[in-house]
Amino acid sequence: MRVFMIKSITGFSKLSKSKKIDWIVDTYFSNAEEAKGILKQYWNTNNNLQQLHDEFIENTITNYYLPLGVAPNFLINDTLYTIPMAIEESSVVAAASKAAKFWLERGGFKTEVISTTKIGQVHFIYKGDFDKLNKFFNQVKSRLIDDTEAITKNMTKRGGGILEIELRNKTSDIDNYYQLHTSFETLDAMGANFINSCLEQFAKTFKQEALSFDLFSEEEKQIEIVMSILSNYVPDCLVRAEVSCNVEDLSENATISGEAFANKFIQAVQIAEVEPYRAVTHNKGIMNGIDAVVLATGNDFRAVEAGVHAYASRHGKYSSLTHAKVENGIFTFWMEIPLALGTVGGLTGLHPLVKLALELLHKPSAKELMQIVAVAGLAQNFAALRSLTTTGIQEGHMKMHLMNILNQFEANNTEKEILTKYFKKNTVTHNAVIEALNKLRVSNEN
Repeated sequence: MRVFMIKSITGFSKLSKSKKIDWIVDTYFSNAEEAKGILKQYWNTNNNLQQLHDEFIENTITNYYLPLGVAPNFLINDTLYTIPMAIEESSVVAAASKAAKFWLERGGFKTEVISTTKIGQVHFIYKGDFDKLNKFFNQVKSRLIDDTEAITKNMTKRGGGILEIELRNKTSDIDNYYQLHTSFETLDAMGANFINSCLEQFAKTFKQEALSFDLFSEEEKQIEIVMSILSNYVPDCLVRAEVSCNVEDLSENATISGEAFANKFIQAVQIAEVEPYRAVTHNKGIMNGIDAVVLATGNDFRAVEAGVHAYASRHGKYSSLTHAKVENGIFTFWMEIPLALGTVGGLTGLHPLVKLALELLHKPSAKELMQIVAVAGLAQNFAALRSLTTTGIQEGHMKMHLMNILNQFEANNTEKEILTKYFKKNTVTHNAVIEALNKLRVSNEN
């Protein structure tokens, strides 16, 4: 085993890409040339395209590939979509496609954007009388908005901008802690840079104006700005997606009636509504679909994840994002979910595959993309629950995982073809695949 004597490095970000790689492979890898070869084989041969990718972040050394797949046959509000999904997990695209086909024949998905408000906050410390602070806020509020005019002008022309600014007293949580709690409409932009720029200007004006407010004592004038930042919790940026059909139309085979399927399906959802251990896995399945589309369309899946899981806990206990019921013989499965997305700005105008993905989706507005993404999550959850409550999750998942196992053991195309046919009628497990591959190789040697 090689023992590494690693020293820290200064000025790493200023090194050329090749020098960065030289330092990394010489410092951390026993076979420097092999490591360098792996990094370089993922470079794009188009130098301009590679430079574009290099400049997305700092200290880029190579590209990290994820498969970009598509799930066709999504009927959403009577419009047919093929949805792009960037994800490495086997069975996700297949499950989404299967759910899309199932609901295509039953009226498709119905969606509605409920609201699109986003939130940003200036967090500050004020040591003094709250009544005086409140009077100051009411006096300076219009000035806060006026001082952001250079930032908001274009957004306001398009119908967006600052919706409201509130002073919030949070001293029951932290001594002397207050907020300027602001709501925004950012239209087709996700709006992070716009919101943060407005908030930083609010903070500057608020602090400056406090110095000349007559009612404040000298101590009260010294407002301390802690930070100014948007929130990724967007409970008022909501979209609803649902599917429904007659209960008898739910069954696809004679082994289970539509009514029995609906009852078991609803029970599975109810368990996720009350049991956090199940709810986390349940919602993770929803996010399989959501994250894949969010990533494919150049949006921030980490922000979406954080906001969604906070929303799942909004009643004080982590719970299912989806719900199901039967009323008057109609099965309905639905979800309301917060999604702050954009179709302009960020990577949406830079990354060639993102632009391609958005064109594939008919160049949607931010509201339309919210609906598409929500549908992908609902479809994924429906497919997972259908498997769990009928055949079990492993049968379908392991068959999709089969190719990963075969690739891990470097099966050739002939071996893949033979074993894929074999496991159509046999249970896929890791050990079973290895055993079948070894038997095939021994028989070929003989």
